[in-house]
Amino acid sequence: MASDDDDWARAYASGTVLAVRVTPRAARAGITGVRGHALAVRLTAPPVEGAANRELVAVIARALAVRPAAVAIAAGARGRDKRVRVEGLDPEAVRARLGAALSVDCPTRHD
Repeated sequence: MASDDDDWARAYASGTVLAVRVTPRAARAGITGVRGHALAVRLTAPPVEGAANRELVAVIARALAVRPAAVAIAAGARGRDKRVRVEGLDPEAVRARLGAALSVDCPTRHD
């Protein structure tokens, strides 16, 4: 069962929808953890002509070990807050596959 801290990954008909907050033009690309109710992702690409969106799809596909075709931006293509659809993985599988990435560079929560 997902806790409130895990609501960044929600089930839908054939996979999972991720709430994502991107930071374009970062020094390094990668997943930096969960911030609030969204997965935080750094991108080196600028938010111009879809470059950052293409890199976001590639970063998430690589982190989840799925084909890039299984990852699509469902909402927020022009903003920093996005909904990213991942086909074929349930939320538990997504959390499990991102477990290592989420444990690196993530500050400890002190609620």
